[in-house]
Amino acid sequence: MAGQAEKTKGLTEAQGQAMVRLARQTIAAKLGRPAAAMAPEILADPALQARHGIFVTLHQHGALRGCIGSLSAMEALVDGVRRNANNAAFQDPRFSPLAEDELNEVEIEVSVLTDPAPLPYKDGADLLVKLRPNIDGVIILQGHASATFLPQVWEQLPEPEEFLGHLCRKAGLPMDTWRDGTLAVSTYQVQYFCEKP
Repeated sequence: MAGQAEKTKGLTEAQGQAMVRLARQTIAAKLGRPAAAMAPEILADPALQARHGIFVTLHQHGALRGCIGSLSAMEALVDGVRRNANNAAFQDPRFSPLAEDELNEVEIEVSVLTDPAPLPYKDGADLLVKLRPNIDGVIILQGHASATFLPQVWEQLPEPEEFLGHLCRKAGLPMDTWRDGTLAVSTYQVQYFCEKP
């Protein structure tokens, strides 16, 4: 089912499901289990040739199994789906590469991002006021440390303080770094598509 934290003009459900199928076929092919190729006219759809940031996320039994993507609009969506599907399945450093016997156990989600925009704020209290839970994906940057959480992460970390603390930890920073107002913060929104059961 498609999810949109904030209504954005974007892809249809059919276009989103095509990207999810493409992600699964890409991973299956890498595992030596090629499936029927998608019709060329589907992949040539101008909406799927548009450039957007994109993430591919794998879940296994409800737990994260891999998530890799790009925040910037570097390539056509179909190319980003292929590259990030393989990276999420086989290159996420937090997990071992996906094994063939796990393929039928994973659920795939594709997130299409809006362009990130800087979020000016004065201090931690101001940042809490300006963030929009369940709407904003958040990027933090301090020196060489950076990290992002997609808006879907709000489902696991619904309290803004906890969300920001875990995001700081993901970046390798102390969990309370967000409080001092020294982080560069940007936000974005997504349209995401999950495999249908």
